[in-house]
Amino acid sequence: MDYLNENIAINLRKIRKGKKMSLEDLAVETGLSKSMLGQIERGEANPTVATLGKIISGLRVGFDELVGTPRKEVFIMRRQELNPIKEMPGIFSSFAYFPYEGDREFEIYSLEVEARGRYVCNSHGEKTTEYLVVFAGTLVLEIGSEQFRLLPGDSVRLDSDKAHSYFNPGDELLRFYMLFTWR
Repeated sequence: MDYLNENIAINLRKIRKGKKMSLEDLAVETGLSKSMLGQIERGEANPTVATLGKIISGLRVGFDELVGTPRKEVFIMRRQELNPIKEMPGIFSSFAYFPYEGDREFEIYSLEVEARGRYVCNSHGEKTTEYLVVFAGTLVLEIGSEQFRLLPGDSVRLDSDKAHSYFNPGDELLRFYMLFTWR
């Protein structure tokens, strides 16, 4: 299950129960079948925007409340449960641990680059800062004509408003984490 459908499943159940509604009550309020709502709550369905609109209207909540990361005291994200958000098989895979949310001023991703693979990024926008920590392999960060070599345990901060790339010059998998912030 991808993180968005998981968010919807958890939030829908939490909101519905918080309003002391049964699935049958919610079906009446949304015009959706009890069966469909149950599938969404179990993360077995991929609801359309129209379906989400009916749920939001029926529950009288905002879109972010339904699709945002569920608020828990402890929220565990398991790597083996993540699907790549960007991928070029045999070259790189990118995973979103904590993607953009309006109420948070950072994002956390991991990137895996295969031997001699390259991942090219355009600007992430004005006033965006990127922090990288290398965990395995060698990273060559390229910004314009400059190159910076990082080894496991090394980190770097860069203004990411310019195109840049990550290159793995080695024979082993390059793994690093990225934190994005904006001012």
